[in-house]
Amino acid sequence: MGRKKHASLELRYYDIPQNEPVLALLGEPWVRKYGYGIEYLHFHNLMEIGLCHEGYGILTLDTENRPYEPHMVSAIPRNYPHTTNSEDGKTSFWEYLFLDADELLTELYPDNEYYRSRLLRLINLQPVFGSFAQYPQMADIVSTIIETMRNKQDFYSETARGLTQALLFEIARVNKEQEGNATDAGEEFAVHRSSLASISRGLDYVSTHYREPIRVEDMAEQCNMSETHFRRLFSEYMNMNPVDYINVMRVQKACELMRRSNDSASDIAMKCGFPTPSTFHRNFKLFVGTTPYQWKKDPRNYESKLLQFHISAEKGW
Repeated sequence: MGRKKHASLELRYYDIPQNEPVLALLGEPWVRKYGYGIEYLHFHNLMEIGLCHEGYGILTLDTENRPYEPHMVSAIPRNYPHTTNSEDGKTSFWEYLFLDADELLTELYPDNEYYRSRLLRLINLQPVFGSFAQYPQMADIVSTIIETMRNKQDFYSETARGLTQALLFEIARVNKEQEGNATDAGEEFAVHRSSLASISRGLDYVSTHYREPIRVEDMAEQCNMSETHFRRLFSEYMNMNPVDYINVMRVQKACELMRRSNDSASDIAMKCGFPTPSTFHRNFKLFVGTTPYQWKKDPRNYESKLLQFHISAEKGW
């Protein structure tokens, strides 16, 4: 798949249903011509797990084009640029799971932040993509989670949660082996990152620190860039500036909390990183087009407006 050197990224934001470990996108809606009319890469706020059932095409992972065929599995870290393109004129059938690795590991190790950080580094080190034969354990776990979420029998949520946590360990193991192989060969292991992906560590930083005061300088440091260079790249590829992105993420988190709780606006503002309720209200209205109170009354009326302030951001597919 050819694409422009400076194509913009698109944020596709997903929300995991309450009390479930993953968002499962399954069945007939995902038999489609992937990539039709789309010339840019996208990324997600969650880790994407994909399983190809039918069809052929190209999975683009940042700058690398990888052919896909039936019986292949993928695990793409959050904030990692990618896209899927079916073979010309033909459909493919993928099914997807979206998960929050940080949250799932926090459930397992609530008091061991150091170990969680080590695991997350391995899990998010790079995408994993290959055939069932290459990654049999990973393929088995993903297939079982998908069928568990499809059938939703008794205790399906608890079963899927345990399997999803096991999947994270398998992804960490695969990446650790690849890291070790590079080290054994006498090479300093480093994941290749293009200019598009080079800002993703800054996005990761926002995902995990949105509750705290964040400076653009902090994001730039995560990417080993000067603040000036980071701001330029960020605006070029995201079609928004870093401060707007921080506030977009906070507003998204606020919507999740309002959907799942009856917390006051002041509490929501504090939990999502807004310094004052007035700052929360101002940014919420800017990006959603209404007040938090009006949104809370009927979010369906306003959900589609969220993030339309920036043409590079969309809700889901």
